[in-house]
Amino acid sequence: MQIRAAVTDTPGGPFVIQAVDLEAPRSREVLVRIAAAGLCHTDLSMQAIWPRRLTPMVFGHEGAGVVEAVGAEVTGLAPGDHVCLTFNSCGSCEQCAAGYPAYCHSQQALNTSGGRGDGTTPLSRDGVPVRGVFFGQSSFATFALAHERNVVRVPADLPAVVAAPLGCGVQTGAGTVFNRLRPEPGNSLVVIGAGGVGLSARMAAVVLGCDPVIVIEPVASRRALATELGARAALDPTADDLATAVRDLTGGGAHHIVDTTSRPEMLRQAVAALRPRGDLALVGIGTRVEFDVMSLLSKGIRVHGVIEGDVDPARSIPELVDLHQRGLFPMDRLIVTFPFENIADAVAGMRDGTAIKPVLTFA
Repeated sequence: MQIRAAVTDTPGGPFVIQAVDLEAPRSREVLVRIAAAGLCHTDLSMQAIWPRRLTPMVFGHEGAGVVEAVGAEVTGLAPGDHVCLTFNSCGSCEQCAAGYPAYCHSQQALNTSGGRGDGTTPLSRDGVPVRGVFFGQSSFATFALAHERNVVRVPADLPAVVAAPLGCGVQTGAGTVFNRLRPEPGNSLVVIGAGGVGLSARMAAVVLGCDPVIVIEPVASRRALATELGARAALDPTADDLATAVRDLTGGGAHHIVDTTSRPEMLRQAVAALRPRGDLALVGIGTRVEFDVMSLLSKGIRVHGVIEGDVDPARSIPELVDLHQRGLFPMDRLIVTFPFENIADAVAGMRDGTAIKPVLTFA
């Protein structure tokens, strides 16, 4: 079938909406008509470094929509189901069997190889392959093929623009708090970066009764929203002696810090702002950072690398939907929508900070 997709033709090149062809679903694949797709920093980061040999490429990994067709061996999903798309996993390796599919042994092959696990791609243009299956979906398109393992049914009355970010950014931020840090009520928690991931972590901290919850963010409008959503304080990272300010607000240092930036200068400040035996969770894509070893050893700091919030999406996404519908997780406050045709505006809004969580909508 012919669909429209945002194609990146060269490494770091722009998203250009054009016609491409999409195969019919294989035996365990699901064809989804996309209604909304979140734009995530991961899309832009990977687009910037994507290898030439894997272009042209279709990105997008926070899709939501309605099932159009299913493969012959798919169980538990049917045409008409409203669904959220998330990352893919094999389901059989040691990590998947233990309930940690984000650390699947086939993670790279299934999510960021530019194709299915067997190397094929379901997309083509004028008979020439177009790389795709990004995070098992490539949802910057009017239709996407996903594997049954990375398709999660959601309530039909849940707006697609709310469902879409659940598949990556929201579950990453919230899951890091719920699953990895697991703070006790009354523990202090600091979030560095008030984007979609950071504010999802902040909302999870409030759900668990953390106090105080503090956000560090350079954009004033985002700091204001963080306080509206329950943060005790929102600090400008350019302020003098940030670590001292955090220690004063938390009575001697934060119990937990979630960093979404991977900026070396912020991570050094985070270590200084933690109390003894505090936790630092790293969730942002980065390259390299150096720590003074004694600053970690002397305080017994625990550093956590976290992918996708340690979640099993089949459990975490319904739990987040339930929290949202009960008014405890107001994800809609983070979302700014853009028509699919205006994807360049969504990218600009993410880069200049005016759009916390851009979500593309499809007619």
